[in-house]
Amino acid sequence: MSDFSMWMALRSAMQEGGRRPNADRATRRRILEFALPHAWTIAGFLVLATISAALGVISPILAGRAVNAIVDGAGTGVVVGLAALIAVVALAGGGIGLLERLQSARLGEGLILDLRRAVFEHVQRMPVAFFTRTHTGALVSRLNNDVIGAQRAFTSALAGIVTNVIVLVLTVGVMLSLSWQVTLLALGLLPTFVVPARRVGATVGRLEREATQHDAAMTSQMTERFSAPGATLVKLFGRPDAEAAEFGHRATRVRDIGVRSAVAMEVFFRSLMVVSGLAQALVFGLGGYLALTGGLEAGAVVTMAMLLSRLYGPLTALGTARLDVVSALVSFERIFEVLDIEPLIVERPDAREVPPGPVSVELRDVRFRYPSAEQVSLASLEEVAVLDDREGDEVLHGVSFTVPAGATVALVGPSGAGKSTIASLVPRLQEVDSGSVRLGGVDVRDLTFDSIRRTVGVVTQDGHLFHDTIAANLRYAAPDASDEELWDALERARLGDLVRSLPDGLHTVVGERGYRLSGGERQRVTIARLLLARPRVVILDEATAHLDAESEAAVQAALGEALEGRTALVIAHRLSTIRSADSILVVEDGRIVEQGSHDDLLLAGGRYAELYRTQFSTSPAVVATA
Repeated sequence: MSDFSMWMALRSAMQEGGRRPNADRATRRRILEFALPHAWTIAGFLVLATISAALGVISPILAGRAVNAIVDGAGTGVVVGLAALIAVVALAGGGIGLLERLQSARLGEGLILDLRRAVFEHVQRMPVAFFTRTHTGALVSRLNNDVIGAQRAFTSALAGIVTNVIVLVLTVGVMLSLSWQVTLLALGLLPTFVVPARRVGATVGRLEREATQHDAAMTSQMTERFSAPGATLVKLFGRPDAEAAEFGHRATRVRDIGVRSAVAMEVFFRSLMVVSGLAQALVFGLGGYLALTGGLEAGAVVTMAMLLSRLYGPLTALGTARLDVVSALVSFERIFEVLDIEPLIVERPDAREVPPGPVSVELRDVRFRYPSAEQVSLASLEEVAVLDDREGDEVLHGVSFTVPAGATVALVGPSGAGKSTIASLVPRLQEVDSGSVRLGGVDVRDLTFDSIRRTVGVVTQDGHLFHDTIAANLRYAAPDASDEELWDALERARLGDLVRSLPDGLHTVVGERGYRLSGGERQRVTIARLLLARPRVVILDEATAHLDAESEAAVQAALGEALEGRTALVIAHRLSTIRSADSILVVEDGRIVEQGSHDDLLLAGGRYAELYRTQFSTSPAVVATA
């Protein structure tokens, strides 16, 4: 068999049956893009791999010459000298092999670091709509399971493929120079290597995809059910057995897939061992015959036998590496799926800072509808077969109002009216379909993300805390804040005494989502975080919803101090909390239906007065005397 034919056979063996060649080529091309910054590391690795492969071929050649020297009676000096050379080659091979492994590890881990950073940074740029649609567990699976799967392509498969291809080329070259007849007969067994490689590759690739899907589903289930709200829901509705059964079904399927994959790979490996054994028999049979008839030296037979193990050994390793590559390509495809989602909200190249000084907030004829699933998500991340392609209804219909710099404007209205949607447009968590949102007279689309974050502070209805200390959660808004500043913010949020009473004070861990604290305590920590950030615009989205009357009064006093001289947009369900607002906007069905002060709106007897009566009394006298 010619070198070209052997290469074509190997190339065929390295392709997975049933895969899409174009998709594979596109994936490999993108992998190479990640590899290009590490070109020098790759070059160094290839040099070391070549030297290591050459040393691996030299040892059998020296062993063959030692056999010839013994047969020819060349003397002890020659034999000892050859033995010493073999020892030197072995020592050099060990050192070079260690350097080669170090280089391949640097290459593999460096590439994975780049990949992880790219995915994490890309996900961070996704709009809020992306996170509201996707399963957190499925997304985490992409960053964990799939990245680990992709890592095998570089830490194991890449190093094995490159090294073994070099070994194969050198080994075949030396074997041909010793006896082309024996070499071609040994290579004639290659078809028995190609067939199982293709069949096993297709099987393992298919099983790997299914196992990956089940792993992602289990991760999603664990992420949701192991959170405090999820665990509470499971216990309240009495479904732990059903949850365990569903998880067990998926875990069982993953186990069965693992068993089938292991058996398939073992069958493949054993078949290659049989091929290697048959090839050894060929070498000793034909090579021994040629040696006895004078056509080949005895040392050459030993050399070829030793080289043969270095021929089929790499072939076996290439077959195993191929299966790793198949799995890695699946993982890379899943990672690239996430990277291919285009962020809907991007920063313009010429974006500028929010103007200095007090900042006004203005909405001009704003219309908005939530993006469709195809715009922000993937079916696999939502764990559905097909994405919902229906376009959402328009949520805001020509909303216009202005919050003057330093003023406080409140948004009130029934649930689902669009209040929180309006609030999300100001810090650009969502993007308007038409019209504009302006900070300090500048469209937010013309402002940098950093300057918007520094300018606008938000306290949501369910203030989120990370599973970290109180100090770390506060410093998330102000990384350089001193302990004195933290205590000052806590005092102003009426939380200082509570934190001092805790065993670890500022270093108390609040638990996942802050569930070790009460709802009111959690909310006051988020308000303290806002006070530390010192934004020029403050958005309070039901910020006091979880507080009792006493805590609410204390926090309202703190907020009154914090909002002094700042622009504020306040969303409140409790109308009593916004009576002092400079202006109150009544939002209904995505429109501003009323606007005015508390007293003026009550006297008008419109929708606000109706909401006020519903919340506080059914008696008209209350409205008249309020």
